Amino acid sequence: MSDNPVEKHGPSYLGKTTDYVDQYEPGLLDPIPRSLAREALALDGALPFTGVDRWTGYEVSWLNRKGLPQVAVAEFEFPCTSPNIVESKSFKLYLNSFNQTAFGSVQEVVGRLEEDLSAAAGAPVLVQLMDLRQAVQQGVGHFTGVCLDDQDVSCSAYTPAPELLALAEGGAEVHETLYSDLLKSNCPVTGQPDWASIVVEYAGPAIDRAGLLQYIVSFRNHRDFHEHCVERIFLDISKRLAPRELTVYARYTRRGGLDINPYRTNCEALPEALRLVRQ
Repeated sequence: MSDNPVEKHGPSYLGKTTDYVDQYEPGLLDPIPRSLAREALALDGALPFTGVDRWTGYEVSWLNRKGLPQVAVAEFEFPCTSPNIVESKSFKLYLNSFNQTAFGSVQEVVGRLEEDLSAAAGAPVLVQLMDLRQAVQQGVGHFTGVCLDDQDVSCSAYTPAPELLALAEGGAEVHETLYSDLLKSNCPVTGQPDWASIVVEYAGPAIDRAGLLQYIVSFRNHRDFHEHCVERIFLDISKRLAPRELTVYARYTRRGGLDINPYRTNCEALPEALRLVRQ
């Protein structure tokens, strides 16, 4: 059986010509079971992590009762325990269906979004709408920690190669945060590139930084959804290097007005609320 979750799921909007509906239509949302990809990772019981998928929508608009367009930046938070993810093109089509629909208040829009997305995901989804002044106040930042990308390493693996992961010589115990701006994966259907920055925070024996960077680069030709890539990275590091604490957080650049930012951890921490310079 294919490991491609879209092929397992069946037809979707990805890679197809579609009509853009501008009147509210929740039926556009296309849920895809997380289990289809987790089978390949042998995740069939209790998850070894907690976390969320935090999406940002930059092209959200609707009409007020007088017909005046309203715009906002939206943040959507999907729990990683939800049975389904939402296919990103269907999400975009759904958001477009608000464009010529009138609502009485921002709260009404939030309520409609939370209701529809929670039904598609199979678990409660939180939605926040920010006007543009609020969005500006958030600013643009960068991951903090040690950047891996300045290392002089040779790379030849461009499909996931967990064998590149290793502990540093000496085995010193550390608690550190490492990040890279070189993560790239590809859409599982269209093959379009998905660009991301990724942070790995852990406590335990020191990780060999050159090997970690080479491993991150090895996703360059891999086809999978953002959420599944982060879960694979979390599991590979956990199984091969066994840190006591581990957090993996990737923030992908936007496509179609949406960015997706999966966060997986075995700690109690929550993802930092930030927008990276590439987003």
